[in-house]
Amino acid sequence: MAEKETKNSSKKIIEAVPEEVAKLPADPISSDNHRRPFGGRGRFQRRPREKEDPKAALAAWVPKTQLGKDVKEGKIKDFDLILKEHKRILEEQIVDSLLNLESDLLLIGQAKGKFGGGKRRAWKQTQKKTMEGNVVTFASMAVVGDKAGHIGLGYGKAKETLPARAKALRQAKLNVIKITRGFETQEPEGNDPHTVPFVVTGKSGSIRIKLLPAPRGTGLVIGDEGKKVLKLAGIKDVYAVTKGQTRTTFNLGKAIIDALTKTNEMKL
Repeated sequence: MAEKETKNSSKKIIEAVPEEVAKLPADPISSDNHRRPFGGRGRFQRRPREKEDPKAALAAWVPKTQLGKDVKEGKIKDFDLILKEHKRILEEQIVDSLLNLESDLLLIGQAKGKFGGGKRRAWKQTQKKTMEGNVVTFASMAVVGDKAGHIGLGYGKAKETLPARAKALRQAKLNVIKITRGFETQEPEGNDPHTVPFVVTGKSGSIRIKLLPAPRGTGLVIGDEGKKVLKLAGIKDVYAVTKGQTRTTFNLGKAIIDALTKTNEMKL
């Protein structure tokens, strides 16, 4: 009798399982909003990465510093006033709220191919020898600017490429400065400044750079990596003279920022 009861009870359990399974939520792997099997060979197709909306991120921002709270509440609306009062910026959302910034990456990495042939990369890869093996680290350098006199340069390192870029962008936003732009010759009031106001020099490592005012239509007479920095700073025409190991893009970007900083030292 005991065996019959166990058999009957097992039949009841088996009959009840399909009803309970039907009530369970769909399998996340087989659902449409997750990975789908591809080709029937155990491969999976990743869903496209959703781009984060910057406006939504700023709306959800909860400031932690007093300066951030004032910017969030609308008490401070001028970014130049923050720089003039030498207030320390510790949150990148402060810069995003007050300036319309564009960003770019400098090619500081080693070129692909044998003997360094090919295009250089934005990621600088280094290795550390340990007892467990080689520990790989990636680094990147980002530049941000609004093409209206605000420019910032940042450097970030991480064990992966995307976190390194995020650190570099955050550091660049925290390092934003205001530069002074001018004209090569005297122009009517109201014209948009297009070049450096006078000759300025900057240095970093072995690199020495000199920026000279240029007339309208000249363009940026400098290397490609230097153009990225000057464009985001709002400089449209300039002559540049460089000395030293200019292939070291890391120091080249810092030398340009050093030169642009000196445009604020003299008042016209």
